Amino acid sequence: MSHDESTNPSSEFDPHAAELHAIDPRSDSVVDRRVGIDRRLVEPLEPTNLERRRGPGRRLSDFVRDAEEGEMNKEQFMFLMAIDAFKRVNGKTFPSWTDVLEIVRKLGYRKTMASELNLGGRAEDWHERADAPSNTTHSDDGTAVEITPRRRVA
Repeated sequence: MSHDESTNPSSEFDPHAAELHAIDPRSDSVVDRRVGIDRRLVEPLEPTNLERRRGPGRRLSDFVRDAEEGEMNKEQFMFLMAIDAFKRVNGKTFPSWTDVLEIVRKLGYRKTMASELNLGGRAEDWHERADAPSNTTHSDDGTAVEITPRRRVA
């Protein structure tokens, strides 16, 4: 092996490995886009119903587009206010996903219908009654509790 080959990382490049990583975006490796594999030509993974692109000339739904333009409906505005209240009273700039789920349940949302998402069998779908408790309140009598600051365990 010459000096040029040992210092040139491209001499050790495996095009087959790069192709495999380009096909599976969840792989741990970084894909070098200079190898010529166009991600738009790779067959997509199974759709989940979370894709933002809706086809040529139709990227966002009206629901998302209106919110991004600042024209929120009642549901979006109430959710935003609930998140803001949680952040203020708990001193958290970035709520965790568990915090967001707690807020959503305290807003009255329950899992009453089948999921419209395709998660590929990684999560089991389930249902609950519309009047099911949020299971986030800590009161003994089951009454609604305001979004209150959490105590940190030392």
